[in-house]
Amino acid sequence: MSPQPDSRTKAEQAMADLTNVLTRTTDHRVLNVQCRHAHHLAAVYDTRAGLVYQAPTGPHAHGSKDFVDTAHDGGGPGHTFTDLLEPGPLVVDEVPAWCDCGHWSLSRQDLLARTRDGGGTVHLP
Repeated sequence: MSPQPDSRTKAEQAMADLTNVLTRTTDHRVLNVQCRHAHHLAAVYDTRAGLVYQAPTGPHAHGSKDFVDTAHDGGGPGHTFTDLLEPGPLVVDEVPAWCDCGHWSLSRQDLLARTRDGGGTVHLP
């Protein structure tokens, strides 16, 4: 099954609300996810709607000062996958993530456990 559209809509609105206030979204970030090469895969944000998972799709910058690197595959910039992290009744546990290393599948339950343990940065093997 795929994420519930209502869940994705709520998450996208929550992130839009964060960018509309005079705070940086990084002030609300509770978890960063990186691959073993330190490529940014995803982040979890604390919003009024709850914890929101956000992962840029396709080629994207690796850090806050990096430019989008499209030389590896020649593709254009991607979009952002956004969803509430808390699983709903018909939501699968896996959420997608991408970096130059390839496609990843992350567990909502693992990400929730990491945020409960204090957040920070998770480096995947």
